Amino acid sequence: MKDLPQKHCVPCEGGVTPLAGPELDQYLIAQPSWRANADRTAISKDFLFTDFVSGVVFITDVAHIAEEEGHHPDLNLHNYNRVTVTLSTHAIKGLSENDFILAAKIDALSSH
Repeated sequence: MKDLPQKHCVPCEGGVTPLAGPELDQYLIAQPSWRANADRTAISKDFLFTDFVSGVVFITDVAHIAEEEGHHPDLNLHNYNRVTVTLSTHAIKGLSENDFILAAKIDALSSH
């Protein structure tokens, strides 16, 4: 799982089983700062910034990575300096490796 930031998302048009059970648990352990929603079909993380502009810059940076990977998160800027990123593979109505690849890349971005 340490190689997630070096991997690239694979297009998903459905027909793939979402991650579940112990396999999903391994991905969640690899990305401990991300939390799964109640039905384990999405993961999300809050990022806190010093000001509004920093949050907007972060969203723009995430958008560039998401576009390169062809996997697009839900992005929510709220309380002027907090960004919530939510990842799910909509085509399978659940989580895929793509979500964890993008989560790892976003974490790498936010650590700079």
